Amino acid sequence: MERNQIQTYLNSNKDRFLNELLDLLKIPSISAKPEHKPDMQKTAEAVKQRLTEAGADNVEICQTKGYPVVYGEKIIDPAKPTVVVYGHYDVQPAEPLDLWDSPPFEPVIKKTDIHPEGAIFARGSCDDKGQMYMHVKAFETMMKTNTLPCNVKFMIEGEEEVGSPSLGPWIIENKEKLKGDIILISDTSIIANDIPSIDAGLRGLAYMEVEVTGPNRDLHSGVYGGAVANPINILCKMIASCHDENNHITIPAFYDKVQELSTEERAEMAKAPFNLDDFKKDLNIAEERGEKGYSTNERTGIRPTLDVNGIWGGYTGEGAKTVLPSKAFAKISMRLVPHQDSHEISELFKKHFESIAPKSVTVKVTAHHGGEPVVVPTTSKGFLAASKAMEETYGKKPVPTRSGGSIPIVALFKKELGMDSILFGFGLDSDALHSPNEHYGIFNYYKGIETIPLFYKYFTA
Repeated sequence: MERNQIQTYLNSNKDRFLNELLDLLKIPSISAKPEHKPDMQKTAEAVKQRLTEAGADNVEICQTKGYPVVYGEKIIDPAKPTVVVYGHYDVQPAEPLDLWDSPPFEPVIKKTDIHPEGAIFARGSCDDKGQMYMHVKAFETMMKTNTLPCNVKFMIEGEEEVGSPSLGPWIIENKEKLKGDIILISDTSIIANDIPSIDAGLRGLAYMEVEVTGPNRDLHSGVYGGAVANPINILCKMIASCHDENNHITIPAFYDKVQELSTEERAEMAKAPFNLDDFKKDLNIAEERGEKGYSTNERTGIRPTLDVNGIWGGYTGEGAKTVLPSKAFAKISMRLVPHQDSHEISELFKKHFESIAPKSVTVKVTAHHGGEPVVVPTTSKGFLAASKAMEETYGKKPVPTRSGGSIPIVALFKKELGMDSILFGFGLDSDALHSPNEHYGIFNYYKGIETIPLFYKYFTA
């Protein structure tokens, strides 16, 4: 495959590739909110249309118990290897809306210090519409230049941001359809635009919601305050007790199955470029904070965590309302590392949280969704192909890294389909994923389209 063919086609179609992505980003495909069901269907139809236009065969919108999966394929020779591309078209809710500099579903392009060539500001621009759509355009490029060296299948789902509850059953029902050799995913990040990297692991996830109930109704805080337990106060104390003075999680048996890396492995991990001052400056914080005895990269890559994602109760509107609330709520996520099981951790959390509640309140704990941690062999054919592809387009060999994020379905791919996943991301951690002002560099978008065909080349060599 001639790389200049790919570059020539990309250069002559850059504006169209960008405008198509902008159109996709205008659709608020928020899987967490039922009122966006029509938008979810509209987005699935748009992905189907673009796959068809790119040259895929048998493109269909596959119904599930939840939102549909868009499937398409190009089988050039059954004897050749097959790459299965996974991505998702759903996005996170955009709230808080007042913290966005521009409307989340009205994409705009602005230059930044990190993205001097411009970045697309919109919800889903990086996670994952922008990165998913790179694969559609890379496929189109290979089709139009007659350089597709193997078979390809697309599996684009609509529930990743809510834990992929429907994808597992759909995969089990469609094992024959999804048969392949490797799964290619772009839903992760690189270290920097001049320091390429490939994730060799993902943390797992256990996502919980807790409800603490005190009195049978909201009370006047003057009449009852000091005599009745305040659920918000109790909840805050319970959450705070889940970490000790060393930021070690206090849930009994939580660390029993945690994989401890050797001194040699930690030393190898420490070779990844990282500047703590830049890290703090980017986040506008005076100091980092985490589990004692571990570096920042280790805390986000190889250690488990427990964090509050949201907390509410009582009166939060404008002005004052002196109320002692009946209920308080929190959403809590735990990131898991190899050998920890999301179901076991969810049960450990539930048992512990219920046990530390005082008699003055009742506690309800609900497990929402989870996923298992994953480690990808860096010596596999797929990982080496991705490394060679990035080295060719970036001019330097990518660094193997461990991602702090989770893609719950990756472990299921291995279990049910028997395929490893290559985490071939092109975003940056600073792209504000899940936050207001999410963005994705135009450089990164085009670099992904240029690099992905080279993965196919080296994987089939």
